[in-house]
Amino acid sequence: MAIKSDSSESRTPADIVKTLRSGIGRVSQEVIEEIQTRIPEYARPDDEFYIKVIRMAVEQAIEGFLDHIANPGAPWDPEPFRMIGRGEAAEGRNLEPLQTAMRLGARVGWRRLTEIADPLGLSPQSLYDLAEAIFVYLDQLADAAAEGFEEARAHAAGEIERRRNRLLDLLLSQPPASPEAIADLAKAAGWRLPRTVACVALDDQPSRVPAQRGACRLPALPPDVLSGLDRPAPCLLVPDPSGPGQAQMLEQALRGHWGTIGPAVPLAAAATSLRWAREALELSRRGLLPRGLLRCEDHMATLVVFKDEELVSALAEVRLAPLAHLRPAQQDRLAETLLAWLRHGRGAGEVAARLHVHPQTVRYRLRQLEELYGDQLADPDIRFELEIALRARQAVMDSKR
Repeated sequence: MAIKSDSSESRTPADIVKTLRSGIGRVSQEVIEEIQTRIPEYARPDDEFYIKVIRMAVEQAIEGFLDHIANPGAPWDPEPFRMIGRGEAAEGRNLEPLQTAMRLGARVGWRRLTEIADPLGLSPQSLYDLAEAIFVYLDQLADAAAEGFEEARAHAAGEIERRRNRLLDLLLSQPPASPEAIADLAKAAGWRLPRTVACVALDDQPSRVPAQRGACRLPALPPDVLSGLDRPAPCLLVPDPSGPGQAQMLEQALRGHWGTIGPAVPLAAAATSLRWAREALELSRRGLLPRGLLRCEDHMATLVVFKDEELVSALAEVRLAPLAHLRPAQQDRLAETLLAWLRHGRGAGEVAARLHVHPQTVRYRLRQLEELYGDQLADPDIRFELEIALRARQAVMDSKR
């Protein structure tokens, strides 16, 4: 904006700009004093370096304003004020103190302009034009500072995210990284080392709605949860999973998603928790474990049974051989009865209640089983192996229904 004098020149007269420049030192000092008095964040009277930085910023702002009113068409470099915005972000502040400082500086500058208006022969219109130029310039400074501030925050957030991703890599590496390396990176990432962790393995298709791999998305998670949602096999690492509110937080965040929560383990064994969670997720995909969100701790027996399926198949072939010559339907009835008998006690009444059949039916089936197995049912080791084989058989049958 051009500042017109009484003679209607297109620019502010040179003597006006010269006079304003000559008072930069005094105005700068007054602005600094005003800022440090009124804004606690900038009150560092014993920090000479900080005061020097503030003085340079104030003088640069005033010089830039004078250049602007002297030559409105000249290019304006916003970078110094972007740097100021980045500095505010580095100090951990928001932009409110800086914006307040800018307004205080403009107020002091305007006060000085009005004091020299009469000696310089400035008309009311010229003062009006100067006031408007101050407001426009103030907006430019604020915009540039905001750009730098957001740029710095985005960079800092990106750096923290990279460190947290690297930390997750270290925690899940096999063999485990050294405790020292983990502690150093955790400190750099602003992550408190927990006593225990649990890993969550997630299916990349929430609620089984078709989606691209790697597209798993969740609501906002607490900042202490390390997220690996962009990995080919999405996962989370949850610190202190047994802590107050952690279970509810997970259930709420994972609502509508298909996943498995691994067992709580010491920090150094995080990879083990994830391995169990992934094995449980695969069994869930196959229908051998329930769909939805489940906890490994609630299905440890099934996980153990299917840890080595070839071995379980070989065991089943041996222990279920007495049933092999029967018709499929008869095999199913006797296998179901024997598993209920092994799991819930040897009383016909209790087994009948579990199977929702008449106790006499159970007694008949148990006599058949005694004929087929003979003394084997009295051997505790064989009963244990039979339960393993029958649990595996039942899980496979349930997955086919």
